Amino acid sequence: MTEKAHRDITVNRRAFHDYHIDDRYDAGLVLAGSEVKSLRAGRVNLKDSYVRLVGEELFLVGAHISPYDPASQFGHEPERQRKLLLHRREIDKIAGKLKERGLTMVPLRLYWSKGRAKAEIGLARGKKTFDKREAIKEREGRREMDRALAAKRRG
Repeated sequence: MTEKAHRDITVNRRAFHDYHIDDRYDAGLVLAGSEVKSLRAGRVNLKDSYVRLVGEELFLVGAHISPYDPASQFGHEPERQRKLLLHRREIDKIAGKLKERGLTMVPLRLYWSKGRAKAEIGLARGKKTFDKREAIKEREGRREMDRALAAKRRG
């Protein structure tokens, strides 16, 4: 796919810090018109959001899409639940896995695909504190090696 085909609106970096991501799914979003305008302006925050299974449907909960000012009285609720669109077999598969202990669904990113807003959601398992520390050490070690290699190449 070309770079233009999937343009990121926002990425939930916190999810990658707090969770081990097992499976990823792409879902459509049911949005109001003013929400689409706000997404185009990049006024969205996924920081404390998650995906909830209600009956046989998935909903994005806690995602903050700022109101679009020109839509004033016809605007939208910033933190309303937004329905996610997936195939029935995907929802059934997710529902089965969510029954396992310690698994949750979190939004990883929002992006545009062929002019439509999509959400990449991940089936995740919470990281322990030592896992987070280990990831930070690993990242810092990689940075140190890259710096040393760059310095060696320069001179």
